[in-house]
Amino acid sequence: MIPRYSRPDMVAIWSPETKFRIWFEIEAHACDAMADLGVIPRANADAVWKARDVEFDVARIDEIEAETKHDVIAFLTHLAEHVGSDEARFVHQGMTSSDVLDTCFNVQLARAADILLADMDGLLAALKRRALEHKDTVRIGRSHGIHAEPTTMGLTFARFYAEMDRNKRRLQQARAEIATGAISGAVGTFANIDPRVEEHVCAKLGLAPEPISTQVIPRDRHAAFFATLGVIASSIENVATEIRHMQGLRLREARAKAGWLRGMPGARLNGEKSDASWERQT
Repeated sequence: MIPRYSRPDMVAIWSPETKFRIWFEIEAHACDAMADLGVIPRANADAVWKARDVEFDVARIDEIEAETKHDVIAFLTHLAEHVGSDEARFVHQGMTSSDVLDTCFNVQLARAADILLADMDGLLAALKRRALEHKDTVRIGRSHGIHAEPTTMGLTFARFYAEMDRNKRRLQQARAEIATGAISGAVGTFANIDPRVEEHVCAKLGLAPEPISTQVIPRDRHAAFFATLGVIASSIENVATEIRHMQGLRLREARAKAGWLRGMPGARLNGEKSDASWERQT
């Protein structure tokens, strides 16, 4: 999305810097769990956390990847530059790249969903306020664009509210489904890593362990998540189109607060009379 339409808190979640920070946390927590199990030395696990406050150099990682042709290897190489090659020798032991990539992606999706859910609370409050404010504001009902029974503006906003309330529940369910992680090794068999490592990492990241993992986290979770976003977007479009229609000069059932319409033919703001000559022309 172009910068002027981008929100800083959402952009931050999807920045390379945040991605590499989550990658680091996955690897560091995995090392902690393996040290607790006696798989790797505790000193090595502790040493990884020396990079806790490091701002990973995206350009440097890209430079390494240009040589290694592998994104995770490039990151691990850069991490070793900060931690020390000997200290970092056990990082990523028993894991596969998808353990890092998929778990990180789901962390990002869950965080993004949290922002959207908070926004939906604000939207629902605004719709409820307008529904109550205009419960007795009469407007013309329409069927196929033709005048029908009278209705109220409040009912229109109540309909918006009900739809968005359903959407909030859908997004809550989608977030719950997407908030899983997998640290199960190649093809998900746990052949080279203890399942307790996965449990520890997921707990630290606010995820649930994927119940049946393979090489990747199942993609139906992502499909359901993005399908939910599509439904929500269609509802937003519905609200926006209706309000734009009501603000049109032919209907004038809603008015913009800004004064840019003042003086235009047919405009009515702050009690101004409509331009009858313009109406005859149309």
